[in-house]
Amino acid sequence: MIKAMPGSTIELDIAEWNAADKMLEAMFLSGGLVLSQVASLSGLAPYDVQNWVRRGFVSPPRHKRYSRRQLSRIFIINMLKGSLQIDRVCSLLSYINGDLSDERDDSIDDTRLYIYLIQLCAAVERGEKADITSVLSDYREPFPGAGVRVAHVLEIMVIAYQASRLRQKAENMISDIDINEGG
Repeated sequence: MIKAMPGSTIELDIAEWNAADKMLEAMFLSGGLVLSQVASLSGLAPYDVQNWVRRGFVSPPRHKRYSRRQLSRIFIINMLKGSLQIDRVCSLLSYINGDLSDERDDSIDDTRLYIYLIQLCAAVERGEKADITSVLSDYREPFPGAGVRVAHVLEIMVIAYQASRLRQKAENMISDIDINEGG
């Protein structure tokens, strides 16, 4: 079953979502991405990405190029904005990574967080339990308690993802009723 990876327009078979890390890595072999590429990959308008940078949700691009970490943060915010207010998503990110404009105080790289999150979402899509402990087995906390925080945030994000998917399903069902009943 092919679906877009959460928060992106990148279509992959759910079974391939584990390969997302390698795919993201390959996208950045020649350096960063320009705004039009980020907008295309995320399905967002360029203005939205720039607004998130202006509001401090995403650090500013360097030399007009976005890094893998920045793209991952954009994907995370984008995937959760359907069920949580953007400010709330950023509060979750701040809970584990401090100042969102300063990557030096992060307890987890945004790319690693995104990879963990899509692994958990893939399990949900396959009808399996989202096993956070198993997914975090390779995570090494930079300070005591960081792992508990990351696990808690991932749990919230997976629930928000599920809520967003259920909301979309309900919207589709309502559309079907509207079509079948003539409006």
